[in-house]
Amino acid sequence: MERAPPDRLLRVDLSAGTVESEPIPGAWRRNYLGGKGLGARYLYEELEPGVDPLSPENRLLFLLGPLSGALPDGRYAAVTKSPLTGTFLDSYSGGRFPGALCGSLGAHVGLLVQGRAEEPVRLALSGGTARIEPADTWGEDAAETCEAHDGVVACIGPAGENRVSYATIASDRTEHHAGRGGAGAVMGAKRLKAVVAEDDPPEFGERLAALRERDAEAFRGSDTGRWLAASGTLETVDFADEAGVLAARGWRERGFDGTGGVGIEAAREAASGRETDGDGDRPGDFRVETPAGETVPRGATAMTLGAGLGLDAFDAVAELGERCNRLGVDLISAGNAVAWAIRAAEVGVIDRDIEFDDPEGARELLAEIAARSTPLGDALADGVSVAADRLGGLELVPTVKDMALPSYDPRGAASMALAYATSDRGACHRRARPVEREVFEDWGPAETAAAVVEAQDTRSVRWSLIADDFAGEVLAGHGIEWLDALGHPHDADLRRTGERIWNLVRLFNVREGFDRSDDTLPVGLEPDEGDALDPDAFEAALECYYTARGWGADGRPSRERLAALDLLATVDDDTPVAETTLDPDTRP
Repeated sequence: MERAPPDRLLRVDLSAGTVESEPIPGAWRRNYLGGKGLGARYLYEELEPGVDPLSPENRLLFLLGPLSGALPDGRYAAVTKSPLTGTFLDSYSGGRFPGALCGSLGAHVGLLVQGRAEEPVRLALSGGTARIEPADTWGEDAAETCEAHDGVVACIGPAGENRVSYATIASDRTEHHAGRGGAGAVMGAKRLKAVVAEDDPPEFGERLAALRERDAEAFRGSDTGRWLAASGTLETVDFADEAGVLAARGWRERGFDGTGGVGIEAAREAASGRETDGDGDRPGDFRVETPAGETVPRGATAMTLGAGLGLDAFDAVAELGERCNRLGVDLISAGNAVAWAIRAAEVGVIDRDIEFDDPEGARELLAEIAARSTPLGDALADGVSVAADRLGGLELVPTVKDMALPSYDPRGAASMALAYATSDRGACHRRARPVEREVFEDWGPAETAAAVVEAQDTRSVRWSLIADDFAGEVLAGHGIEWLDALGHPHDADLRRTGERIWNLVRLFNVREGFDRSDDTLPVGLEPDEGDALDPDAFEAALECYYTARGWGADGRPSRERLAALDLLATVDDDTPVAETTLDPDTRP
């Protein structure tokens, strides 16, 4: 017999020191499933517009989905309002913590944390409830904090304690992170050092076990599964370089002549082994020994800390990645912060002895950022946009909605410009990565918009179930068969569920003041010969995107589309919506 799907939420108020279990409305479970979708519904319901993300009034949710514990390579979602961008934020992490969280929460699909503790605390989860306990690891790095507990831990490092706006939540001795957007800073602002899951993952019945084995086998035989088994994510740096979309040396260049030193072959030579998925039967990324400890560098490490900082030595890049992990900072944002400082020093905006291919200089600045120990480190701890506003050099490193870009350069793939511009949490390649198809196809504005919309809706469903990005590709019907096996309510068409979730998040961001003026080309990209970016083509693609979404010309969801998605009654008086959809005949 299958375990009943969880239908409750565990609410922890750190100001009051209380823990309560409450039911989740049935309509919310059906319309938003879990993970991203359910987190969006709670934030939209409970946050007043303009709430300071670092205030006690912000919410931080650790959420699972209806398929958590059953799917291979599980994930959990950290959902909050971002201190970096001011937008909705959902970040995901895998490893051992999601399974232990699932077992420890019992009938609860997640944990909602509000308020702020007077002194640093940890939450110990077991048997479907939580204990608020003093945290004796405050001041220790993320790896030390993980190692100090008997249970499976999600925690912050010094960056989270010091409210660095792109601090992460780390687990598995920092092998996994809920990364971009600063969920770790929200955790630090609440004086919550760690969440400790003490129970084993749950067991499931024969039907789910059969589905798990079937889809795991299908994934192993898929193109993506074979690629990951052979190379992990580190081969993305080689792909990006070959495709002409790898940003290098602080976005001054496209393509990196040192890729061979930080790419897949260098990783294989340096590796001491491979990580594995939760079942131990699929190899993941490569384990590497560094002076800071063992680390598992992923594709973003080589792209951002390698090519982005002009470093072509794999050991130096791996060590910088491990420094970021232990400090608890998102390495994409941190790498861009260091790159900004290098470029700012070159043009005289700041007085700093730092340059590209300078691992020691990068290490020193990362420590200053995590500790906010110098004026430069303090400025960069709030992101490159804030540093540029304070110090100058606004166009040195590109951002969208104040989030620095990952290293897929839109100058080589115009579809990535639209994906970054319309991402719901700032410049993010995880919402949509059309570059993987665009480099092989000839797209116009309509095809570009359609590809981005499809990816955003599909991934909204996966992140609400919650399924891994890659393994989720083999879920037939986006996972309907799994939901039926569990007896979990759902739409007949889960793509519609994904569209509903994407629109709800857009409503949250619109209520916070975001509109078309924020869906922009990244500022700060110097033109290259053969540049794929064309402002007129971008505007045409954005118009096609709004039309495909059923939004108005201002980028707000229309009443007509919201009604079709059963969202119109959810909209509050503080959220402006479009009265009419964009007329495709008016597009340029």
